[in-house]
Amino acid sequence: MDFFRYIHAVGTGPKSNRDLSFEEAKDMMQQMLDQTIPSEQIAAFLLGWRLKPETNEEFLGALHVCDANIIQQEVSNSIELGYPFDGKVNNPYIFPFVADILKKNQHKLQLVIVGDDQQPAKNGITIKDIVSNIDIASNIYYFDRKDFFNKLHKLTTVRNKLGLRTAFNTLEKLPNVAKSEYAVTGVFHKPYVKKYAALFADRYKQLTLIQGNEGTPEIFSKGRLWVVKNGQIQEHKINPEDFGIFYKKSWEKITLKESLEQLQNPSDEYLKLARLNAAVYLFASEKMPTIEDAYDALTE
Repeated sequence: MDFFRYIHAVGTGPKSNRDLSFEEAKDMMQQMLDQTIPSEQIAAFLLGWRLKPETNEEFLGALHVCDANIIQQEVSNSIELGYPFDGKVNNPYIFPFVADILKKNQHKLQLVIVGDDQQPAKNGITIKDIVSNIDIASNIYYFDRKDFFNKLHKLTTVRNKLGLRTAFNTLEKLPNVAKSEYAVTGVFHKPYVKKYAALFADRYKQLTLIQGNEGTPEIFSKGRLWVVKNGQIQEHKINPEDFGIFYKKSWEKITLKESLEQLQNPSDEYLKLARLNAAVYLFASEKMPTIEDAYDALTE
């Protein structure tokens, strides 16, 4: 279909906008990924689509096309961690320490993480920035999107020129590149829980959504997590202080150098926080019945 018809569907105002069908969403996404249309049209559609806003049926149609363009490589006994591609601004990443802890645990859980060049809109430090500057543990499987989903990688320039969050920020979070049975990703607000469950839950045996630090699947402070399985959503509250952890997260912007320095010289509280996150991942992958049991097992 002429792509302009999709722009017209999302960009003519509340009275004239309409939702795309599943098949239209597939065609729309394929044209954007193939870049058979001008970048200006891609940017115009993404902006209009965001403002309309997107429906679950449109997201699912787009995801169907994304899945068809992804090169998968199975990693057994793994959990996929869905990080935002616009990075972290105020705090360092904790996954390198989580991996070290899990590597010593009897369950030998493997972590799958995905990275790419920075995307809009936080201008943060990305997963790719970190793994390019440290030696990662053998139980971390890093997948660069340039290699497994090159068509979406090639839209980086268009997205950065637009400079705003778009539907891609949602679509890209959990590509299931490693065919993991379990996945964890971050949500900012509770309304996104049902949306993410509708979009991603059927990819995994169990999906866990976390009110994580800066939208990541990393717990730094008191919050909630939701376990999605068999169409049911179960809410859990979690507070690091209940585990004797009193880490003070930063509210100030940090540089890549500062982030790497904190990974080189972690505080005792930060390492305890890493243990709590490792416990969450064991619980999320059904290795342990509760987070408390997992934390106790990792402390022994």
